[in-house]
Amino acid sequence: MESFAEWGYFGLFIASFLSATIIPFLSSEALLSLMIINQYNLGNVLVVATIGNWLGGLSCYYIGWLGKWSWIEKYLKVKESTLSKIKPNVDRWGAPLAFFCWLPIIGDPIAVGLGLFKTNPVNVAVWILIGKGIRYLVWASITFSGMQFFNNL
Repeated sequence: MESFAEWGYFGLFIASFLSATIIPFLSSEALLSLMIINQYNLGNVLVVATIGNWLGGLSCYYIGWLGKWSWIEKYLKVKESTLSKIKPNVDRWGAPLAFFCWLPIIGDPIAVGLGLFKTNPVNVAVWILIGKGIRYLVWASITFSGMQFFNNL
């Protein structure tokens, strides 16, 4: 984490990107907090973290887009007929579901699944961006609240 902090905004971008992919990675929130505490520009920190995490989420979406139904049947033992029953609901509600791609553990499978179902990429991208942006705004607020609390002790 320290080496990413030494890289400044570029390190934050890389950490945010990697934490949103299927690659296990340390929390980008810790680095975001560290940069806020060290008085980096808040707007820049939020934009860089959000864009990095958004692009990482989109990479999961496009991994799903490249997937094949035959792989799902072969490796997960789920029949295409079962998945085709779900498709109308995914078409109707799938893009807003992308808002939740920021959630740990289930976020990546949501993004991959939306890609596999070929959910509208523009709508998915917008919803992922909104979710990830709100996530970092909330985290920055928590960081500032913690800083105020400890400064008042």
